[in-house]
Amino acid sequence: MAKNKAKAAPAPATTARGHRAPKGVLRRLLRILFEFYPVLLPVTLVCILINAIVSAIPAVFMQNIIAIVDETYASGDWASVSGQIIGLVLILVVLYVISLVAGALYTQLMAVITQGSLKKMREKMFSHMQDLPIRYFDTNGHGDIMSYYTNDVDTLRQMISQSLPQMLIAGVTLVSVFCIMIYYSLILALVVVAGVVCMVLSARFATNRSSKFFLRQQITLGKAEAFMEEMMTGQKVIKVFCHEEQTKADFDKVNGEIFYNARNGNRYANILMPLLGNIGNVMYVAVALVGGALMLSGIPNISISGMAFGISIVVPFLNMTRQFSGSVGQVSNQINMVIMGLAGTHRILALLDEEPEKDEGYVTLVNAKENPDGSLSECRERTNVWAWKHQHHDGTVTYTRLEGDVRFSDVTFGYTPEKTVLHDISLYAKPGQKVAFVGSTGAGKTTITNLINRFYDIDDGKIRYDGININKIKKADLRHSLGIVLQDTNLFTGTVMENIRYGNLDACDEECIAAAKLAGADDFIRRLPEGYNTMLRGNGANLSQGQRQLLAIARAAVADPPVMILDEATSSIDTRTEAIVQRGMDALMTGRTVFVIAHRLSTVRNANAIMVLDHGRIIERGTHEDLLKLKGTYYQLYTGALELD
Repeated sequence: MAKNKAKAAPAPATTARGHRAPKGVLRRLLRILFEFYPVLLPVTLVCILINAIVSAIPAVFMQNIIAIVDETYASGDWASVSGQIIGLVLILVVLYVISLVAGALYTQLMAVITQGSLKKMREKMFSHMQDLPIRYFDTNGHGDIMSYYTNDVDTLRQMISQSLPQMLIAGVTLVSVFCIMIYYSLILALVVVAGVVCMVLSARFATNRSSKFFLRQQITLGKAEAFMEEMMTGQKVIKVFCHEEQTKADFDKVNGEIFYNARNGNRYANILMPLLGNIGNVMYVAVALVGGALMLSGIPNISISGMAFGISIVVPFLNMTRQFSGSVGQVSNQINMVIMGLAGTHRILALLDEEPEKDEGYVTLVNAKENPDGSLSECRERTNVWAWKHQHHDGTVTYTRLEGDVRFSDVTFGYTPEKTVLHDISLYAKPGQKVAFVGSTGAGKTTITNLINRFYDIDDGKIRYDGININKIKKADLRHSLGIVLQDTNLFTGTVMENIRYGNLDACDEECIAAAKLAGADDFIRRLPEGYNTMLRGNGANLSQGQRQLLAIARAAVADPPVMILDEATSSIDTRTEAIVQRGMDALMTGRTVFVIAHRLSTVRNANAIMVLDHGRIIERGTHEDLLKLKGTYYQLYTGALELD
């Protein structure tokens, strides 16, 4: 079934022209490689050139030896020429030794350069990826991004280690051999040129057709990895809804595209070498026939050397013809690999060209101490007093105590210019206040919290943090002052202790345990096989959803921030556990500004202000009691007359 689907899979709608690697890709790649290895790469290129040039020289020695043997054959005076022949052979042996050393050296250096370049390229990609905005990961498939590090890097490896060196060797050999051919006989060189024209036309026919399919193959591989990553992440959902057959059918379709492109690409690529080999054989025969005819007819030779036609020219020419056609075939055979490598490189460079997250802030977060006069000054030791350091244009520096006063003024925002998500949002949260957001799915609750930590920048309005426009605060410092518990919990491979410490890498074990107790997680952690040293893998697959969320709350608690953002922090916790966690959360929230998003309205009853959102607008605001008295949307939600959907 999968096979039939694969055969019937249509060509992808996207044309190869739209994905053709720009001309500057190879130049940029070489520039990056020279940056990685400014000394080793030139040395390697010199070794390759020596190896390639020396491989073309034996034809000259063969011509000289045959000429000496031909002249001496009639006289039989071998004693007088034996020294010359031995000398030529010894020189040839020395050249072969040099070629052997150069070849061995360049292969070893290429291994270092190839693997080292891939290592540095992956580091460069990953480092750049960490600077990309959240928007990039929201709009690109995670599997496709992973494909940069696997499929695309692998095509780059093959191109650097094999294709480019072999093409360089073949290219230098072609030029060297052709120059020797012209030196000995222009007529026979023209015969070879005629054969080369046929080979080039054949190679162009095959590579033009195969390259577009290889380019498509690289793109569909990324699509396939994105699909598989999504299916593995949602495996439980697939099984719950018995979607196995539909998932297999969808995979067959994606896999069929890979098959279609790979089959057609290899179909044209595989006919290239037999085609070039046969043209080379025909060219070999043509040179032998033309050379023999010229020898027999006595037609004068046209050459730079001025030598007459003879067996000393024709025999070496035949070997050079075989070498020449082999080099053309070698170049042609690597073209598809280079095209695939350039396609992979183009994707890698596209990732590196992605605009990093912009940060024009200049206000930083520093440790501070309070002076006798009540002013603040910066200090190195940790005092648990934080301040915003504001470097003014006139050179003066002022310090503002970090208190957690957050204010929105007429904020408008949309993820895309075509659709506005938030409309003229105005609200404030004074230090120590708890502000709750309720409303139906898609009303804009999570979007508001995303704007506070600047995952996205607003389109209009102002957001001020302790009286400072958050655009002026460096993003790293802004986020360092915020604690956040997301609706989707992410745990990393490591111990429970390490996952809690993720919120504050400087925290000691006692602080992590205290944070776990505050969040209500200490009890279940101690019941784990190795307690706090229990290893977590697969995003904490050996824990329940509620336990994972408790660890996320503990992680936020150990950070000890002045502002907390709780996005459905207790959505996966049972009612009994919720009561335990709520007591810990109340202790955690004491003295902090807290933004809470909750569908369980019981968790926001004690909020200082509750904002009811609908389609990106605040339609009601007030305390729990005030909103119940209004008997509006919140009243209907609380009494069950209206459900959150």
